[in-house]
Amino acid sequence: MTIANTVELVAAAKRDGYAVPAVNIVDDLSMRAIIAAAEAAQSPIILQTSVKTVKSMGAEIIAGIYKNAAGAVSVPVALHLDHCPDRAVITEVIKHGWSSVLFDASDRPLQQAWDETREVVKECHAAGVGVESEIENIVGVEDGVGSDEATHSYSNDKIVEVADDTDTDLLAPALGTSHGMYKSSPVLQFDRVTELGKLTDKPVVLHGGTGLSPEDFERFIANGVAKINISTTVKLAYMHAARDHIAKAEETGKWEPVKMFDDVNKAVQATVTEHINEFGSAGKAASNGSAA
Repeated sequence: MTIANTVELVAAAKRDGYAVPAVNIVDDLSMRAIIAAAEAAQSPIILQTSVKTVKSMGAEIIAGIYKNAAGAVSVPVALHLDHCPDRAVITEVIKHGWSSVLFDASDRPLQQAWDETREVVKECHAAGVGVESEIENIVGVEDGVGSDEATHSYSNDKIVEVADDTDTDLLAPALGTSHGMYKSSPVLQFDRVTELGKLTDKPVVLHGGTGLSPEDFERFIANGVAKINISTTVKLAYMHAARDHIAKAEETGKWEPVKMFDDVNKAVQATVTEHINEFGSAGKAASNGSAA
C-alpha cells in the first residue's frame, strides 16, 4: 500500500529542497489522472479535497476510491482536506482516513482563530492526522471558501507563536498569491518564507499556485516552501478538454462519454506532470520513505 502521511511527505520535501504538489480533485476521474501523473514521474503527491467536493461525493466514497487508487501505485499518495472552516467536516474526514486537514480560521478574530486551532489540532493529533493552519486570509474564493479582500494579517512572530502554541504542523501564510486566475501581476513575498524559516522549522505551504511562472516556483522553493497547492489550472484543463470533446462530438455526431473521459484524463495528467517537473518532485518517490 502507498497510503502516505502528508506531514511526512512535506517534511521530506523541505529537507531535500523540493515541493510536493498538492492538487485538488473534483471526482474519481481527476483523482486517478493525478495519481497516474505522479506514478509516471515517480513523484510523491497530495490529493486535496475541498469542502464542496467532500459534500458532493461523500467522505466514505472518496476514501474508498482513494485507498483503491493509491494502493495500486508505487508512489506515496496522501489525502488532504483543503480550506475548511467547518469543524464538523473535519471530524467527518478524520473518521474516514484523511491524513491531514487545513483548518481555515482566517475569517475569525485572532483569539477565536487561535483557540479553535488549538482544539482542532488536539482532535486531529489524537487520530494521527496532521494540521495545516491558516489564520490570515489568502486572497481569493476557492470552492465557496475565502474572501476577495485581505481581512486579517499578522506579523511573522505572531504566526509562529500561534503555530507553536497550538502545535500546528504546517503553516499557510499569505505570500502575495491568490486563489483563482490573476487579474493583475501579484506582489509575491519570497522573503517572507525565508524570514519564517528563521523562526520555525515548520514547513511553509504556498497557496494560489495557478498562474505563477516556473521561476516564481523555483524561488519560493529555494526560500523554503515545501508544499504547493494547485487547483484552478487543473479545473481549467479538465473543463477545456471536456468542452473541446463536446464541440467535436457536435461536429461528428459521435457521442462517446468514455472517449471524453480519456481526453480529460490526458489533459489533467499533462498539467500535473508540468507542475511536478517545476516543483522538483519528479523521481523523489523512492527516497521519500513515507509510504505505509
